[in-house]
Amino acid sequence: MTNEFPQGKMPYDVEPFWRKSATLPSFPPLKIDTEVDVAIVGGGITGITTAYLLTKQGFKVAVIEASQVLNGTTGHTTAKVTAQHGLLYDELIQHMGEERAKQYYDANADALQFVRQTIQELKIDCDLTEEDAYMYAVSDEYKRKITKEYNAYQRLGIPSEFKKDIPLPIDIKGVLVMKNQGQFHPLKYLTGLVNEITNAGGEIYEQTTAINIDENTPKPMIITREGRRITCKYAISCSHFPFFDGKGFYFTKLHAERSYVLGVLTKHDFPGGMYYSADSPARSLRYTPMDGKKLVLISGDGHKTGQGTSTHKHYKALEEFGESVLGIEEIKYRWSAQDLYTLDKVPYVGAITSNKPNILVATGYRKWGMSNSTAAAKLLTDLVLERENPYKDLYDPSRFYADPSIKKFLMQNLDVAGHLIEGKIDIADKRIEDIGNDEGSVVVVNGKRAGCYKDAEGNINLVDTTCTHMGCEVEWNSGDRTWDCPCHGSRFSVQGDVVEGPAKKPLKKVDLN
Repeated sequence: MTNEFPQGKMPYDVEPFWRKSATLPSFPPLKIDTEVDVAIVGGGITGITTAYLLTKQGFKVAVIEASQVLNGTTGHTTAKVTAQHGLLYDELIQHMGEERAKQYYDANADALQFVRQTIQELKIDCDLTEEDAYMYAVSDEYKRKITKEYNAYQRLGIPSEFKKDIPLPIDIKGVLVMKNQGQFHPLKYLTGLVNEITNAGGEIYEQTTAINIDENTPKPMIITREGRRITCKYAISCSHFPFFDGKGFYFTKLHAERSYVLGVLTKHDFPGGMYYSADSPARSLRYTPMDGKKLVLISGDGHKTGQGTSTHKHYKALEEFGESVLGIEEIKYRWSAQDLYTLDKVPYVGAITSNKPNILVATGYRKWGMSNSTAAAKLLTDLVLERENPYKDLYDPSRFYADPSIKKFLMQNLDVAGHLIEGKIDIADKRIEDIGNDEGSVVVVNGKRAGCYKDAEGNINLVDTTCTHMGCEVEWNSGDRTWDCPCHGSRFSVQGDVVEGPAKKPLKKVDLN
């Protein structure tokens, strides 16, 4: 038997620490039509936090989730709650102006404070600690960039300092520190909010997939794959990639990137703090308590979904980095995450289009979902309550900044077009018999392109490689054993089931006969 994922210390299964270390509630699917004040699609941190805030205000709320609550991007995060989001604030000042850049910081700082207060009020045991966030440079080029970022911090009044070193054996040129940030166990935190929602009469349904919104009714009506209907005053899409586009053309304004995480026990003690390299490929370090020990989370090596090298190499790159910095005793966990990027790096939160004020959306957090999602939930709540929010215009999905949005828009959609064409003319050169056990590849079946995966016992799974979203050709993700679309980030299991949208339908099965 061959295996395309060289194990070494690496776990065979892709499983985030958070889900293995938390006891999560389960909920039934929606089996009847229902009517509520607010229907929320997506059971991650945005949807759950929004539902928590709205049920506190007395609204009748239903949350529906296509798989299990807290299993998507929220369950695969590194769970830093910080307003330090890489090299960002100097860029925001240049493209949006100082006022908008300050608003972005304030929104995320407010989100961190909300998380702290909520944990205290609800007495949630979720391993919250206060940590400084360090962004360091290992090259002269990026030292210049973080120096400019530090100057932006000073202009915006962000508590920070510029230092020459960090308490880790990494040869750096300089480091920018944002003081008093946070880290926590996201699923323990959100389980506390889930309990508050259900105690207040909120409804949560799992294994319930939203596929459309009927707008030809007096109120928005969400339609599920099973044909159930949820009538509501407000429909909110918190489903990572919006499940409903509403002519907002989000597939032209968002792109998906994957990044990778190892959870390791180290030979040398981790000093505390949260670390992020400004240079590329990115490297991130933090710890979380596990059975009286420090589980160090090593993450980074991001790339566009469905594009790049064989994905198991990203895990190996993180292993090599961890070994060089702290020494690895054991790799306990490995997983990957998918994040959506907007044209200007600021999330889209608000009315899905300017003429649909009762259909709201929240998406595009890049890799900084813990704070951005909380800020989004507070804004969504204010929109439902029809009260003022200082960040409404900042996050408005209908905004458009000529620089850099036009350039990013053109580049992004040229990239999609290129992959669409490339996939159609790509000729597979492998056949099923060329594939080893626990291996996947594009193959030729009956003269046509197909996706083949053989499991550890040699059982064959064959799927049509045409993505059911917009017809691009999916590629094999060896590290996570999925089929990934390079155009808009849809992901499918080896059986063809949807793992991640925007696709709503599974890949077609391919018959050997």
